[in-house]
Amino acid sequence: MRTHTGHLGGRLATIVATLACTAVVATASTALADPASAAAAAAARTAHSRLPLSVDGGAWQSGHVQGMAIDRRKGFMYFSMTNLLVKTDLRGNPVGSVTGFTGHLGDLDFNEKDGRVYGSLEYKEAKSFYIAILDVDRITRMNMDAQSTGVVSTVYLKEVVKDFTADMNGDGVFDGDTGNTPDHRYGCSGIDGVAFGPAFGDKRGKRAARRLTVAYGVYANAGRADNDHQVLLQYDVTRWKKYERPLTESAPHTSGPGRTDGKFFAYTGNTTYGVQNLEYDGHSGNWLMAVYKGTKPGFPNYSVFALDGARKPVRGLVRGQQRPERGLLLPLLRKGAHDAATDTYGWPAPGQYGQYGLVSLDDGRFYVARSGTLQDGGVTKQTARAELNTWTGLTPSPFRPAGPAA
Repeated sequence: MRTHTGHLGGRLATIVATLACTAVVATASTALADPASAAAAAAARTAHSRLPLSVDGGAWQSGHVQGMAIDRRKGFMYFSMTNLLVKTDLRGNPVGSVTGFTGHLGDLDFNEKDGRVYGSLEYKEAKSFYIAILDVDRITRMNMDAQSTGVVSTVYLKEVVKDFTADMNGDGVFDGDTGNTPDHRYGCSGIDGVAFGPAFGDKRGKRAARRLTVAYGVYANAGRADNDHQVLLQYDVTRWKKYERPLTESAPHTSGPGRTDGKFFAYTGNTTYGVQNLEYDGHSGNWLMAVYKGTKPGFPNYSVFALDGARKPVRGLVRGQQRPERGLLLPLLRKGAHDAATDTYGWPAPGQYGQYGLVSLDDGRFYVARSGTLQDGGVTKQTARAELNTWTGLTPSPFRPAGPAA
């Protein structure tokens, strides 16, 4: 692997030049009625099957990889490295990077509607949490500054700030960025997982309008009972242009929607920093949540959970709260391992399976991020690689590495 301080390394197994074709699945009736369309669909499926087995994101003097996104039509992969974003083609060749983030750039997703990448961005000391929106078509060179080049705009999330700063013990003191406190409603440590998908309970799947779903970070704290849910917010971003502001870290802005388009709770047991990577899978219609395992001895502490996309949220009791509270509850998919004591389902998934990056290809395959380190001239650098996997749903790990491309 080539290593760089200011740009990506590029080592990759394979790729096909025709990737830019969009996969189109023709129905049987269409195929019979229009042979030309059927032939085009077959060609698209062939190109679709030849996605590379891995995409090397290079080595960086940065934080570890936090998330990934892919633009299949144009053939680019994006890696969040905590304090920078890197852009590669699908051969792993560097195309550009955005540097200068002093906050925490987390999970990413690509919005097919506007062609931009959305990511979670935290400034905990400033009590500011944003969705960073990256105009990725303008990322054409290395080391583009996040604040001065205009490629990054941000939208403030008031609901997250309200829960992060909540004074739960009524002492009038904000305890700051720590899990060792009764403060922070639901144990909220900010945000991390983000993904586009339908409104929860909308069974139209790929035909449904897309919303941005944002998952809370949750502090690991085994001494409280009100932090055993994953908290997810949904937003309709079609009118977010009016909220977007340039990133100015010296003067954080507060321009953002006054309310969410839905706040939801999934009972999983406490986890360490909540949903690291969130992904909607158009193939199954389910949502995947990859987490760092929790520490509470009363829970199985799985590292991968799935939300059942075929079932609507129901209003019910949000367990463990200081005062009785009702909210919209999301059902876990009844697959994988089952813990009867807590009635939770999930996968232990040993190793790196989704916590560092997860991208659904909507056909049963996923790119899963592999994180690592290497030494370069006495400097420790973080590495990132997207590896093609197939969803099996088996326990303990629901993924297996994909075979050679067809």
